[in-house]
Amino acid sequence: MIAAHLLNPDRRSYKMDLLSIDYLDYEMIPIENLIGKKGKNQKFKVLRGEGDEAEMEDYELELDEGMVILDCMHRIQYEQEPDLAVRWNCKAGKCGSCSAEINGRPRLMCMTRMSDVVAETPEGKPIEIRPMKTFPHIKDLVTDVSWNYDVAQRIAPINGPETMDWEFNQLEADRVQHFRECIECFLCVNTCHVLRDHEMFDDFAGPRNLVRLAQYEMHPLDTEDRVPEIKKEFGIEYCNITRCCTEVCPAGIQITDDAIIQLKERVVDRYYDPLQRIWRTITRQKVRY
Repeated sequence: MIAAHLLNPDRRSYKMDLLSIDYLDYEMIPIENLIGKKGKNQKFKVLRGEGDEAEMEDYELELDEGMVILDCMHRIQYEQEPDLAVRWNCKAGKCGSCSAEINGRPRLMCMTRMSDVVAETPEGKPIEIRPMKTFPHIKDLVTDVSWNYDVAQRIAPINGPETMDWEFNQLEADRVQHFRECIECFLCVNTCHVLRDHEMFDDFAGPRNLVRLAQYEMHPLDTEDRVPEIKKEFGIEYCNITRCCTEVCPAGIQITDDAIIQLKERVVDRYYDPLQRIWRTITRQKVRY
């Protein structure tokens, strides 16, 4: 940008609007054109009610600059529906409480800007807010996600050495720490077709708990053998690597590549690799199947 200005000072290419046109082939759109400088009326459709009796209801709000979807739900609570059930906590994308489906896409309400949603919504159409489809519906935008914690209870914890004379390098620590960035919003579980469409809750652990398993399996001090459970109890083979879970993860965890595929490789080595079987036979290694 500076070099372009020095070569062609008359073009004033140092200005952001000209920079966007010259280099990015993109014309900047003022936020006022999207949500209005003093506010713009926007229609919403929000699921209200409990269970099978829940229905989509219409609302209309005046927007302010910088609003996110969660702000709009709070304004509906304050101005129109004080009994609207919305789960939230930090409003900073760290607690994972405010998960919902916004125009059919799983997102965090606190991290979804109204300017983006208005831009993607056809003119004159309402913005649809629904609870996560995969989980049992409680009321309005609140669902029961306790299944995830029930599955987590069945995972064997880290079994490390009893003595404190251990050490590992920073790369190993970073690999495990990457999985600890999960905020348990369960958007990955909500978008997983194995659970969302086929409802295989008894046979499949879901992306979040597969991340937990990978976190334990890759810990440099862990000695626990979970491979048979990963295959039989937690159903790693049901995942066919569509990467839907990775796309919706607000923490940026590479769920498919860094967790699920790594677990699949462990199962393949144990059950399907003939060279591994021959080697274990020669060396008389005893492993669980």
